[in-house]
Amino acid sequence: MADKILESLTASNIFDLRSVVAVVTGGGTGIGMMISSTLVANGATVYIIGPKQEDLDDVCAKYNAASENVPTRGRMHGLEGDVRLKSEATRLAAEIAKREPHITVLFNNAGINAGHFVRPAAPDATAADYVAACFDGVSQDDFTNVLNTNAVGPYWLTFAFLPLLERWKTADVPAAARFAPQVIMTSSMNGWTKDSATCGFSYPYLFSKSALGHATASLAHELLPLGIRVNGIAPGLFATQMTSKGSDEYGRSTLPADRKQSFEVPAAAGVGSPRDMGTLALFLVANWFVNGETVLIDGGTLLKHPSSY
Repeated sequence: MADKILESLTASNIFDLRSVVAVVTGGGTGIGMMISSTLVANGATVYIIGPKQEDLDDVCAKYNAASENVPTRGRMHGLEGDVRLKSEATRLAAEIAKREPHITVLFNNAGINAGHFVRPAAPDATAADYVAACFDGVSQDDFTNVLNTNAVGPYWLTFAFLPLLERWKTADVPAAARFAPQVIMTSSMNGWTKDSATCGFSYPYLFSKSALGHATASLAHELLPLGIRVNGIAPGLFATQMTSKGSDEYGRSTLPADRKQSFEVPAAAGVGSPRDMGTLALFLVANWFVNGETVLIDGGTLLKHPSSY
């Protein structure tokens, strides 16, 4: 009996994601790829959504080739889509429903950062200086685009995919008894920080991530009757297209050696790794007892900066 108990608690059993179906927006690069590749490595079928089908097909082909003869690995499929739009949320859910009878988890991960300003120099800055930097220097289009991508899109996608998530509860696969249906939001430490330097001086980004953090808990409450959980991830500094302006053929990014930080990061923290993000994603997928929470994964950065986390 003890042997069976111990075997059930091994990492290889707890995180065996075979038969799990995941959807990851922005899943072809950056944090999305850290999540997607970890899920595939542990057996899941993963649909990655991004803006360009050709790029998605290229990255999927590479990971699928590496998984071809490994029975414990899953598969990755790409779908082009605009996550900002209600109509696209409906279309993407319908497209995946043609291929899958259910999904286990939706990662609302896609995000952009725009509408940056240059902070006026203290202590001599005037109100006119702040108007020039934060008002004149930020376009309404940037604000709208960031909010729609980072905060509004996840709302549409969450509800569009609810029927597929609900069907997971009655799915005729062994994994359905081990993994609860769930939505996971990629928020940011910037949903809680009070210093705009931590996000490259972008109030559209700060506001969007604050909204998403509140939405995570609110939607978790709303969906309690369905038994569908909603949780979040709040990353600090990771190497992504947003922070490094590029990615390689495997969807990975690296920070330039000469990159200058506009905010202080604890010396022991450095930069978050794919392993750091992947292990958190696995934890959230496998755990049944966390709901309405956003997990901060920032290497202690908010310990250095004023925040309300």
